[in-house]
Amino acid sequence: MTFLDRINEDLKVAMKNKDSDRLSTLRMVKTALKNREIDKMDALTDEEAMKVLQSLVKQRRDSIEQYQQAGRMELAGKEAAEIKVIEEYLPAALDEAAITRAVEEAIVETGASSMKEMGAVMKAVMAKLAGQTVDGKAVNQIVKSKLGG
Repeated sequence: MTFLDRINEDLKVAMKNKDSDRLSTLRMVKTALKNREIDKMDALTDEEAMKVLQSLVKQRRDSIEQYQQAGRMELAGKEAAEIKVIEEYLPAALDEAAITRAVEEAIVETGASSMKEMGAVMKAVMAKLAGQTVDGKAVNQIVKSKLGG
């Protein structure tokens, strides 16, 4: 079963259960996946679909931050609920310890010793963690702390 098939099945279930919040989120996910397929002019692989979902989660996290700064907690709550639905289709996010290990390995591999090499370390870490659910901001903060930034 492809990602899109799974989304379609869950859409039907949400319609039958009259779960409007889940339904609207799944419709948005389906639209994003379909748009990416149209851009690519071919069916998406599961890895490509996961990248689309990860970008949707990232967009929502950015929106939450902006809504909280503006004092719009009801909108931030709506975005957080959407993240929960989207994350059901992603593998479990890595914990801080696993990210830290990957950062330390990347620092050793690249020979980085200062903040000047942060870009090389970030590139190496993200390559190591490709295909897994990782919060880029968390990686960035850990890299900064390890490089003394």
